[in-house]
Amino acid sequence: MFQPGHGVSLLYRRKFAYGPPKKNQTEKSANTGKRGGAGTVRFPRHGIEQALRIPRAILDQNAGKPCTPQEAAKFLGIKATGPFGVEVASASKYGFVDRPEEGKIQPSELAKKILRPQDPRDELAGYREAVLQTPVLSDVYNHYRGENLPDDKFFANALIDKFKLPGDKVAEFKEIFVNALEKAQLLAKHGDKIRVLDVTSEQPSAASAAPSPTLEKLSKSVKVASGDTCFVMMPFSDPHGPYYEKIYAPAIEKAGLKPVRADASIFGAGKIMDQIWSGINAATVLVAELTTKNLNVFYELGLAHALQKPVVLVSSNEGDVPFDLKHIRVIYYDLNDPFWGNKLIEKVAENILSAIQNPEEAVFKAVA
Repeated sequence: MFQPGHGVSLLYRRKFAYGPPKKNQTEKSANTGKRGGAGTVRFPRHGIEQALRIPRAILDQNAGKPCTPQEAAKFLGIKATGPFGVEVASASKYGFVDRPEEGKIQPSELAKKILRPQDPRDELAGYREAVLQTPVLSDVYNHYRGENLPDDKFFANALIDKFKLPGDKVAEFKEIFVNALEKAQLLAKHGDKIRVLDVTSEQPSAASAAPSPTLEKLSKSVKVASGDTCFVMMPFSDPHGPYYEKIYAPAIEKAGLKPVRADASIFGAGKIMDQIWSGINAATVLVAELTTKNLNVFYELGLAHALQKPVVLVSSNEGDVPFDLKHIRVIYYDLNDPFWGNKLIEKVAENILSAIQNPEEAVFKAVA
Protein backbone atom coordinates (compact mmCIF):
# COMPACT_ATOMS: atom_id res chain seq x y z
CA MET A 1 0.00 0.00 0.00
CA PHE A 2 1.19 3.50 -0.79
CA GLN A 3 2.09 5.74 2.11
CA PRO A 4 2.13 9.30 0.75
CA GLY A 5 4.80 11.35 2.43
CA HIS A 6 5.33 8.91 5.32
CA GLY A 7 8.96 7.95 5.79
CA VAL A 8 9.94 9.16 2.33
CA SER A 9 12.67 11.57 3.45
CA LEU A 10 14.65 8.95 5.33
CA LEU A 11 14.29 6.42 2.53
CA TYR A 12 15.28 8.95 -0.10
CA ARG A 13 18.34 10.07 1.79
CA ARG A 14 19.43 6.46 2.24
CA LYS A 15 18.75 5.58 -1.42
CA PHE A 16 19.95 8.80 -3.05
CA ALA A 17 23.23 9.94 -1.52
CA TYR A 18 24.10 13.58 -1.89
CA GLY A 19 25.51 16.39 0.17
CA PRO A 20 23.75 19.55 1.36
CA PRO A 21 23.57 22.55 -0.99
CA LYS A 22 26.37 25.06 -0.67
CA LYS A 23 25.53 28.29 1.09
CA ASN A 24 25.78 31.81 -0.30
CA GLN A 25 25.80 30.69 -3.92
CA THR A 26 24.85 33.30 -6.47
CA GLU A 27 22.25 32.94 -9.19
CA LYS A 28 25.07 32.31 -11.69
CA SER A 29 26.65 28.88 -11.95
CA ALA A 30 30.40 28.65 -12.49
CA ASN A 31 31.54 26.76 -15.55
CA THR A 32 32.93 23.61 -13.98
CA GLY A 33 33.47 21.72 -17.20
CA LYS A 34 30.83 19.16 -16.19
CA ARG A 35 27.93 18.23 -18.39
CA GLY A 36 25.20 20.81 -18.21
CA GLY A 37 27.53 23.77 -18.66
CA ALA A 38 27.06 27.16 -17.09
CA GLY A 39 24.35 29.75 -17.09
CA THR A 40 21.49 31.03 -15.00
CA VAL A 41 20.08 28.56 -12.49
CA ARG A 42 16.38 28.41 -13.33
CA PHE A 43 15.13 26.50 -10.29
CA PRO A 44 14.56 28.10 -6.86
CA ARG A 45 17.62 27.93 -4.63
CA HIS A 46 15.62 27.55 -1.42
CA GLY A 47 13.29 24.89 -0.07
CA ILE A 48 9.59 25.50 -0.53
CA GLU A 49 8.96 26.28 3.15
CA GLN A 50 11.98 28.59 3.44
CA ALA A 51 10.76 30.48 0.38
CA LEU A 52 7.63 31.44 2.35
CA ARG A 53 9.69 33.33 4.91
CA ILE A 54 9.59 36.68 3.06
CA PRO A 55 5.85 36.68 2.22
CA ARG A 56 5.10 35.58 5.79
CA ALA A 57 7.08 38.51 7.20
CA ILE A 58 5.28 40.98 4.92
CA LEU A 59 1.92 39.53 5.95
CA ASP A 60 2.73 39.61 9.66
CA GLN A 61 4.50 42.97 9.85
CA ASN A 62 3.10 44.97 6.95
CA ALA A 63 -0.45 43.56 6.66
CA GLY A 64 0.51 42.07 3.29
CA LYS A 65 0.91 45.49 1.65
CA PRO A 66 3.56 46.11 -1.03
CA CYS A 67 7.00 47.05 0.25
CA THR A 68 10.55 47.31 -1.03
CA PRO A 69 12.91 44.34 -0.68
CA GLN A 70 14.94 46.44 1.76
CA GLU A 71 11.86 46.88 3.97
CA ALA A 72 11.13 43.16 3.76
CA ALA A 73 14.69 42.42 4.87
CA LYS A 74 14.23 44.70 7.87
CA PHE A 75 11.06 42.79 8.83
CA LEU A 76 13.26 39.71 9.05
CA GLY A 77 16.09 41.48 10.83
CA ILE A 78 18.62 40.76 8.09
CA LYS A 79 20.52 42.75 5.49
CA ALA A 80 19.25 43.08 1.93
CA THR A 81 22.49 41.75 0.46
CA GLY A 82 23.14 39.16 -2.25
CA PRO A 83 21.81 36.08 -0.42
CA PHE A 84 18.57 37.94 0.38
CA GLY A 85 18.14 38.75 -3.31
CA VAL A 86 18.49 35.04 -4.12
CA GLU A 87 15.79 34.29 -1.53
CA VAL A 88 13.47 36.86 -3.13
CA ALA A 89 14.12 35.19 -6.49
CA SER A 90 13.27 31.79 -5.02
CA ALA A 91 10.01 33.08 -3.56
CA SER A 92 9.16 34.55 -6.95
CA LYS A 93 9.88 31.28 -8.79
CA TYR A 94 7.53 29.38 -6.48
CA GLY A 95 4.91 32.05 -7.15
CA PHE A 96 4.90 33.28 -3.54
CA VAL A 97 5.61 36.96 -4.22
CA ASP A 98 4.23 39.39 -6.80
CA ARG A 99 5.76 42.61 -8.06
CA PRO A 100 2.82 45.06 -8.23
CA GLU A 101 5.11 47.89 -9.30
CA GLU A 102 8.77 48.48 -9.94
CA GLY A 103 10.86 48.09 -6.80
CA LYS A 104 8.01 46.62 -4.70
CA ILE A 105 7.07 43.08 -3.67
CA GLN A 106 4.04 41.66 -1.91
CA PRO A 107 2.70 38.21 -0.94
CA SER A 108 0.86 36.51 -3.80
CA GLU A 109 -2.58 34.95 -3.52
CA LEU A 110 -0.86 31.56 -3.62
CA ALA A 111 1.29 32.45 -0.60
CA LYS A 112 -1.81 33.65 1.26
CA LYS A 113 -3.57 30.39 0.41
CA ILE A 114 -0.81 28.49 2.23
CA LEU A 115 -0.08 30.94 5.06
CA ARG A 116 -3.64 32.10 5.75
CA PRO A 117 -5.82 29.18 4.60
CA GLN A 118 -9.58 29.65 4.54
CA ASP A 119 -10.30 25.95 4.11
CA PRO A 120 -8.62 22.81 5.52
CA ARG A 121 -7.60 21.84 1.99
CA ASP A 122 -6.05 25.17 1.03
CA GLU A 123 -2.54 24.63 2.40
CA LEU A 124 -1.93 21.32 0.62
CA ALA A 125 -3.58 22.59 -2.57
CA GLY A 126 -1.33 25.65 -2.43
CA TYR A 127 1.86 23.62 -2.11
CA ARG A 128 0.80 21.43 -5.04
CA GLU A 129 -0.04 24.45 -7.16
CA ALA A 130 3.41 25.85 -6.40
CA VAL A 131 5.15 22.62 -7.48
CA LEU A 132 3.15 22.48 -10.71
CA GLN A 133 4.17 25.99 -11.75
CA THR A 134 7.77 26.28 -10.53
CA PRO A 135 10.46 26.28 -13.23
CA VAL A 136 12.32 22.96 -13.62
CA LEU A 137 10.53 21.40 -10.60
CA SER A 138 7.31 21.25 -12.61
CA ASP A 139 9.14 19.79 -15.64
CA VAL A 140 10.77 17.04 -13.60
CA TYR A 141 7.53 16.31 -11.73
CA ASN A 142 5.51 16.00 -14.95
CA HIS A 143 8.16 13.76 -16.50
CA TYR A 144 8.14 11.26 -13.62
CA ARG A 145 4.55 11.51 -12.36
CA GLY A 146 2.97 8.09 -12.11
CA GLU A 147 6.44 6.47 -12.14
CA ASN A 148 9.11 5.46 -9.65
CA LEU A 149 12.04 7.83 -9.38
CA PRO A 150 15.08 6.17 -10.95
CA ASP A 151 18.12 5.23 -8.92
CA ASP A 152 20.52 8.04 -8.11
CA LYS A 153 22.95 7.54 -11.01
CA PHE A 154 20.21 7.48 -13.64
CA PHE A 155 18.27 10.33 -12.03
CA ALA A 156 21.38 12.50 -12.01
CA ASN A 157 22.07 11.67 -15.66
CA ALA A 158 18.50 12.61 -16.62
CA LEU A 159 18.71 15.91 -14.75
CA ILE A 160 21.89 16.83 -16.61
CA ASP A 161 21.09 15.48 -20.07
CA LYS A 162 17.33 15.93 -20.35
CA PHE A 163 16.67 18.90 -18.09
CA LYS A 164 20.00 20.65 -18.76
CA LEU A 165 20.96 21.22 -15.13
CA PRO A 166 24.61 22.15 -14.52
CA GLY A 167 26.43 19.13 -13.15
CA ASP A 168 27.48 20.99 -10.00
CA LYS A 169 23.85 21.87 -9.19
CA VAL A 170 22.35 18.38 -9.40
CA ALA A 171 22.71 17.51 -5.70
CA GLU A 172 21.24 20.87 -4.67
CA PHE A 173 18.30 20.49 -7.04
CA LYS A 174 17.50 16.95 -5.86
CA GLU A 175 17.21 18.08 -2.25
CA ILE A 176 14.98 21.03 -3.18
CA PHE A 177 12.87 18.84 -5.49
CA VAL A 178 12.26 16.12 -2.90
CA ASN A 179 11.59 18.71 -0.18
CA ALA A 180 8.92 20.38 -2.32
CA LEU A 181 7.23 17.13 -3.36
CA GLU A 182 7.21 15.87 0.22
CA LYS A 183 5.55 19.05 1.44
CA ALA A 184 2.98 18.76 -1.35
CA GLN A 185 2.46 15.04 -0.50
CA LEU A 186 3.43 14.02 -4.02
CA LEU A 187 5.80 11.19 -3.05
CA ALA A 188 4.86 7.73 -1.84
CA LYS A 189 7.03 4.97 -0.45
CA HIS A 190 6.52 1.66 -2.26
CA GLY A 191 8.90 -0.97 -0.94
CA ASP A 192 12.39 0.42 -1.54
CA LYS A 193 11.14 2.70 -4.33
CA ILE A 194 9.88 6.28 -4.32
CA ARG A 195 6.84 6.87 -6.52
CA VAL A 196 5.82 10.29 -7.82
CA LEU A 197 2.06 10.59 -7.43
CA ASP A 198 -0.03 11.91 -10.32
CA VAL A 199 -2.49 14.55 -9.14
CA THR A 200 -3.23 16.10 -12.50
CA SER A 201 -6.81 17.27 -12.69
CA GLU A 202 -9.58 15.30 -14.34
CA GLN A 203 -10.55 16.46 -17.82
CA PRO A 204 -14.10 16.05 -19.18
CA SER A 205 -12.73 13.96 -22.05
CA ALA A 206 -9.00 13.28 -21.95
CA ALA A 207 -8.93 11.99 -25.50
CA SER A 208 -10.23 15.26 -26.94
CA ALA A 209 -9.09 17.76 -24.31
CA ALA A 210 -6.26 20.19 -24.94
CA PRO A 211 -2.89 18.50 -24.38
CA SER A 212 -0.92 19.01 -21.20
CA PRO A 213 2.02 21.45 -21.34
CA THR A 214 4.38 18.47 -21.32
CA LEU A 215 2.60 16.76 -24.23
CA GLU A 216 2.37 20.02 -26.13
CA LYS A 217 6.11 20.60 -25.72
CA LEU A 218 6.94 17.06 -26.83
CA SER A 219 4.60 17.31 -29.82
CA LYS A 220 6.52 20.33 -31.06
CA SER A 221 9.95 18.75 -30.64
CA VAL A 222 9.29 15.15 -31.79
CA LYS A 223 8.76 14.44 -35.48
CA VAL A 224 6.05 11.85 -36.19
CA ALA A 225 5.45 10.75 -39.78
CA SER A 226 1.91 10.11 -41.04
CA GLY A 227 2.49 6.35 -41.34
CA ASP A 228 4.17 5.82 -37.96
CA THR A 229 2.53 3.10 -35.89
CA CYS A 230 2.48 2.13 -32.22
CA PHE A 231 2.02 -1.58 -31.58
CA VAL A 232 0.11 -2.48 -28.39
CA MET A 233 0.97 -5.67 -26.51
CA MET A 234 -1.78 -6.48 -24.00
CA PRO A 235 -4.19 -9.19 -22.81
CA PHE A 236 -7.36 -9.57 -24.90
CA SER A 237 -9.60 -10.85 -22.09
CA ASP A 238 -11.52 -8.74 -19.56
CA PRO A 239 -10.94 -6.53 -17.71
CA HIS A 240 -7.88 -5.39 -19.71
CA GLY A 241 -9.09 -6.12 -23.24
CA PRO A 242 -11.40 -3.06 -23.39
CA TYR A 243 -8.50 -0.80 -22.36
CA TYR A 244 -7.34 -0.84 -25.97
CA GLU A 245 -10.31 1.15 -27.26
CA LYS A 246 -10.78 3.20 -24.08
CA ILE A 247 -7.19 3.99 -23.10
CA TYR A 248 -4.39 2.95 -25.41
CA ALA A 249 -5.80 3.76 -28.86
CA PRO A 250 -6.87 7.29 -27.75
CA ALA A 251 -3.46 7.85 -26.12
CA ILE A 252 -1.58 6.72 -29.24
CA GLU A 253 -3.74 8.88 -31.49
CA LYS A 254 -3.20 11.80 -29.14
CA ALA A 255 0.55 11.34 -29.67
CA GLY A 256 -0.01 11.44 -33.43
CA LEU A 257 0.61 7.76 -34.26
CA LYS A 258 -1.62 4.97 -35.60
CA PRO A 259 -2.53 2.30 -33.00
CA VAL A 260 -2.11 -1.38 -33.97
CA ARG A 261 -2.94 -4.48 -31.94
CA ALA A 262 -2.32 -8.17 -32.71
CA ASP A 263 -5.82 -9.62 -32.96
CA ALA A 264 -8.00 -10.94 -35.76
CA SER A 265 -9.86 -7.66 -36.23
CA ILE A 266 -6.56 -5.93 -37.00
CA PHE A 267 -4.61 -8.58 -38.95
CA GLY A 268 -7.27 -10.78 -40.51
CA ALA A 269 -6.43 -14.28 -41.70
CA GLY A 270 -2.92 -15.68 -41.84
CA LYS A 271 -0.21 -16.89 -39.51
CA ILE A 272 -0.72 -14.80 -36.38
CA MET A 273 2.93 -15.02 -35.29
CA ASP A 274 4.14 -13.78 -38.67
CA GLN A 275 1.74 -10.88 -38.37
CA ILE A 276 2.81 -10.13 -34.80
CA TRP A 277 6.44 -10.10 -35.93
CA SER A 278 5.61 -7.80 -38.84
CA GLY A 279 3.59 -5.47 -36.62
CA ILE A 280 6.34 -5.21 -34.01
CA ASN A 281 9.08 -4.82 -36.61
CA ALA A 282 7.19 -2.06 -38.43
CA ALA A 283 6.27 -0.10 -35.29
CA THR A 284 8.04 3.13 -34.40
CA VAL A 285 7.31 2.55 -30.71
CA LEU A 286 5.34 0.00 -28.69
CA VAL A 287 3.18 -0.10 -25.56
CA ALA A 288 3.12 -3.13 -23.22
CA GLU A 289 0.42 -3.66 -20.57
CA LEU A 290 2.23 -5.87 -18.05
CA THR A 291 -0.57 -6.29 -15.52
CA THR A 292 -1.35 -10.00 -14.83
CA LYS A 293 2.02 -11.16 -16.30
CA ASN A 294 0.30 -12.39 -19.48
CA LEU A 295 2.59 -14.89 -21.24
CA ASN A 296 1.68 -13.73 -24.75
CA VAL A 297 2.48 -10.14 -23.80
CA PHE A 298 5.88 -11.11 -22.43
CA TYR A 299 6.63 -13.16 -25.55
CA GLU A 300 5.82 -10.18 -27.77
CA LEU A 301 7.82 -7.93 -25.46
CA GLY A 302 10.81 -10.25 -25.87
CA LEU A 303 10.55 -9.89 -29.65
CA ALA A 304 10.41 -6.10 -29.31
CA HIS A 305 13.46 -6.07 -27.06
CA ALA A 306 15.36 -8.36 -29.46
CA LEU A 307 14.70 -5.78 -32.18
CA GLN A 308 15.85 -2.96 -29.85
CA LYS A 309 12.48 -1.26 -30.16
CA PRO A 310 11.49 1.45 -27.64
CA VAL A 311 8.63 0.19 -25.46
CA VAL A 312 6.40 2.15 -23.07
CA LEU A 313 5.75 -0.15 -20.10
CA VAL A 314 2.50 0.13 -18.15
CA SER A 315 1.18 -1.74 -15.10
CA SER A 316 -1.30 -1.35 -12.27
CA ASN A 317 0.77 -3.66 -10.07
CA GLU A 318 4.50 -3.27 -9.47
CA GLY A 319 4.74 -6.97 -8.64
CA ASP A 320 3.89 -7.80 -12.26
CA VAL A 321 6.99 -5.99 -13.54
CA PRO A 322 10.00 -8.34 -13.73
CA PHE A 323 13.16 -7.25 -11.95
CA ASP A 324 15.19 -6.94 -15.15
CA LEU A 325 12.68 -4.46 -16.60
CA LYS A 326 12.58 -2.08 -13.66
CA HIS A 327 15.49 -0.01 -14.95
CA ILE A 328 13.23 1.04 -17.84
CA ARG A 329 10.59 3.70 -17.19
CA VAL A 330 7.27 2.14 -16.11
CA ILE A 331 3.94 3.96 -15.82
CA TYR A 332 1.95 2.79 -12.79
CA TYR A 333 -1.77 3.50 -12.59
CA ASP A 334 -4.08 3.17 -9.61
CA LEU A 335 -7.52 1.70 -10.29
CA ASN A 336 -8.76 3.20 -7.02
CA ASP A 337 -8.19 6.68 -8.44
CA PRO A 338 -11.49 7.83 -10.02
CA PHE A 339 -9.52 9.73 -12.66
CA TRP A 340 -7.05 6.96 -13.50
CA GLY A 341 -8.22 6.53 -17.10
CA ASN A 342 -7.83 10.15 -18.12
CA LYS A 343 -4.48 10.42 -16.37
CA LEU A 344 -3.23 7.26 -18.06
CA ILE A 345 -4.24 8.45 -21.54
CA GLU A 346 -2.26 11.66 -21.06
CA LYS A 347 0.76 9.95 -19.53
CA VAL A 348 0.96 7.19 -22.15
CA ALA A 349 0.78 9.80 -24.93
CA GLU A 350 3.63 11.74 -23.29
CA ASN A 351 5.80 8.67 -22.78
CA ILE A 352 5.29 7.51 -26.38
CA LEU A 353 6.73 10.78 -27.68
CA SER A 354 9.43 10.77 -25.00
CA ALA A 355 10.44 7.22 -26.06
CA ILE A 356 10.77 8.38 -29.68
CA GLN A 357 12.81 11.40 -28.62
CA ASN A 358 14.95 9.53 -26.07
CA PRO A 359 14.84 5.82 -27.02
CA GLU A 360 17.49 4.95 -24.44
CA GLU A 361 14.78 5.44 -21.78
CA ALA A 362 12.62 2.70 -23.30
CA VAL A 363 14.98 0.22 -24.97
CA PHE A 364 15.86 -2.94 -23.06
CA LYS A 365 19.48 -3.31 -22.02
CA ALA A 366 20.61 -6.46 -20.31
CA VAL A 367 21.49 -5.90 -16.66
CA ALA A 368 25.05 -6.98 -16.02
